Amino acid sequence: MRINYDFSDLEAFLAVMETGAFHLAAERLGLSQPAISRRVQKLEAALDSILFERSTRAVKPTLAAKRLKVRAEAILNDAQETALAMRDESVAFAHQRHMVVSVATIPTVVSAVLPQAIRRFRQSGFAARIRFLDLTANDLAEAVSQGDADFGISSTPALESSIEFEPLFDDRMMLVLPNDHPLVRQKEINWAQLEGEALILPTRGTGNRLLIDEAMARERLQLGWTFEVHRSTSAMELVAGGAGMALVPNSAITPGFANEVASRPMISPEIVRPVGLISRVGHTDSAVSFGLKQAIRAGNLRPSGNFEG
Repeated sequence: MRINYDFSDLEAFLAVMETGAFHLAAERLGLSQPAISRRVQKLEAALDSILFERSTRAVKPTLAAKRLKVRAEAILNDAQETALAMRDESVAFAHQRHMVVSVATIPTVVSAVLPQAIRRFRQSGFAARIRFLDLTANDLAEAVSQGDADFGISSTPALESSIEFEPLFDDRMMLVLPNDHPLVRQKEINWAQLEGEALILPTRGTGNRLLIDEAMARERLQLGWTFEVHRSTSAMELVAGGAGMALVPNSAITPGFANEVASRPMISPEIVRPVGLISRVGHTDSAVSFGLKQAIRAGNLRPSGNFEG
């Protein structure tokens, strides 16, 4: 495939995306408005896609423009790194340490992994800005595979040939229940003891629900539910309010919730999800991405759920 656009076309496109107007983009780049229009039109022709819906009142980016934005930023960042590296390796390294890194993550592992990792990352001298993409496991894998994220932190091992999974820790599924519930007196809970309880489960189709359903199918168990929620924080808020009990990963039980609810391990069967780094196969990390990954790996990555209530 022949490339029929250049860096200046991408710069013009990003300027329009960020300012929301062709005349403002022209002012930013010190060019005329017709020059900006020509560069954007050239890019649209090369990509065979309309990037902006134009009217007398507004310039609205299309879906193609939104998808191109991350890639255009990455292309220009890579070009800047290459130019700096050709001039002075020490300057190039300093530039990389201050660039932007995009990390896709499932919400339930944020508190268990990221705060400590970010502190280690900063202590290592990195001042990079970090863009977090809060996604489901399926969307996360797609974002990493397509280059919309530099890497990801997920609970589902990569099944696609374009991405790879590096395990960090095992995250046990827990029963979260009100502090005054009779089952709190037990150290472990059997699945049969959930019969007749108001049970809160992850929404069908999510990674956590898939783990639960597969375990129930293997053991030939029936598991009814009263409430379905998309996020573990919503489930724990319902538990704290006395609505029922919930199945959530241990890593999702943050210190704030641990003071309001009790949690107990489930047995027969025990359900454990692997949590790890998701990366593109064959992709070479920038210095800042590698530094952040190292900070994550260096952590004592064990969820801090409230086993004793």
